[in-house]
Amino acid sequence: MKHRINGLLPGFLIGLAFVLLTTANSLMAKEDEFPEVTVDGLHRVADSKLAVVYAEPGADLSQYNRILLLDAHVAFKKNWERNQRSSSALTRKVTSKDIEKIKNTLAAEFQTIFQTTLEEGGYEVVTEPGEDVLLVRPAIINLDVNAPDTPRAGSTMTFAQSAGEMTLYVELYDSVTSDLIAKALDRRVDNQSYYTWTNSVTNKKAAEKILKGWASILLEALNEARQP
Repeated sequence: MKHRINGLLPGFLIGLAFVLLTTANSLMAKEDEFPEVTVDGLHRVADSKLAVVYAEPGADLSQYNRILLLDAHVAFKKNWERNQRSSSALTRKVTSKDIEKIKNTLAAEFQTIFQTTLEEGGYEVVTEPGEDVLLVRPAIINLDVNAPDTPRAGSTMTFAQSAGEMTLYVELYDSVTSDLIAKALDRRVDNQSYYTWTNSVTNKKAAEKILKGWASILLEALNEARQP
């Protein structure tokens, strides 16, 4: 079964990603219970650098020299906003404006890091489909920022051992035929060996580290496909 990009609702993809994430969490200790073949005909890839990877049998990424990178959709962890508002001090409450700013900032950072990594790796990032263009549709889900740095934080200092966590859900398509080639799900947590002061700078640094790791894995996969 082939999936088409045109007309595919982003909400459907995000909903599917949440289903996969729930499955991944429930089977954390039983990885062998993941299905070997998905309903869309993709087969699970063993020994991947990402938590869960499925690909079309015989898929060949070596034919793609350019990348069409779509904007990353960003979604917070369920009830994150409610939990932040109930646990934060009055002067530090998170507003809807703060949430949109965090999402937009992370999406922009995703685009910058992935584009830079791919271009430095020799791949042209384009804005139109083409015969040798691989379309990458990414989403950041389950975003959990432990201590968001808001303008109302004032002189309040928050110390934490982790800036938070986020999960990447990404799909790879042939940009011309719209065939789904592969999809992957991977959760990453910022872990420190000690407690540190968290603010917008440290949060951004933690996010950049995770994003660069994901971008490097995509670049490695593209490069490995070109090996004899």
